[in-house]
Order: sequence, then C-alpha cells, then structure tokens
Amino acid sequence: MPDTHKRKHPGAGYVCLVAIVKRTVQASPEQIFAVLADGWTYSDWVVGTVHIRDVDEHWPQVGAQLHHKAGPWPLSLHDSSTVLAVVPNRSLKLRAGLWPLGSAVVEIILDPLTAGGTRITMKEDFEAGPLLFVRNKLNDLVLHRRNIESLRRLTDIVLRSTPKEVRR
Repeated sequence: MPDTHKRKHPGAGYVCLVAIVKRTVQASPEQIFAVLADGWTYSDWVVGTVHIRDVDEHWPQVGAQLHHKAGPWPLSLHDSSTVLAVVPNRSLKLRAGLWPLGSAVVEIILDPLTAGGTRITMKEDFEAGPLLFVRNKLNDLVLHRRNIESLRRLTDIVLRSTPKEVRR
C-alpha cells in the first residue's frame, strides 16, 4: 500500500493524499544532488518526461525552469517545471506542470544516514487542474508506482556516474 499523508486542500472541503516514496542509496547527498542539479537528466529518470527542451542557465536556483515534453507522441504535452525551494545537497522542491491536466508539487529530500548512504524521500501532490479533483486511491497507487520507478532510475544514474571508491 502506498505511503501517503492526508492533508486538507486549501479552499476545498475535502482531504487529498500526498504520495510519498523512499529509497536508500549507497551514495552521498552531494552525489545525488549533482544529478538533480543537472536539469538535462530529468527525462532519463522522471517517468513520463520524454524530452527536455531547455533548462534555465541558473538551474536549480529558486525560480529556474526546465522545459519538458511529457507523454507519447502525438499526445505529447509541452510544459515546464519551476524550482520553488532548494537547499543544496539536501532538498529540491518543484512545481511540475502538465497542462491542461494541471500541476503538482514535488519535493525531493536527501537525508544522510549514519551507517553511510542517503535516504531519498520523494513527495508529490497535485496542486491545480483537473487531476486535483479526480484524486482517488487508484490514481494515488499509479502515482506511487511511477515515483518508485523514478527513484529507481535516479539511483541507477547516480551509481553509474559515481566511481565505486567515492561512494559511501
């Protein structure tokens, strides 16, 4: 069953769920953040993103955007994701757009572990658009499974780009 947290949606009288996925990686937060800081890699690990069209030069600073294409051709949607908050080597919070379907807020948190390695926590919740209003357990399960795969892909990229002698 997906790890979710209930929260009250502002201005609405219902509770929606926040999908939370965690993964432990034998790499440092700095090694993982180096991949997050390279906006051109997002189509390699974010499930559903098929092409990065452009990345602002100041990515991943607050306000920076990466412009992406999501979904299969000919139904591909062009949109962008914007950095809402960043703590280098610790966390990245994005507004991920997918109009006309809406947008989501995605937060990635990197927690170093005392035994070595890092726990990656990925939280995602719809923020606007039709997807916000059709939330149900099936959608939450699909979102949860998608994010498990995204973190698996992110882990593969981090471990491929990190020499074994440098990993913690």
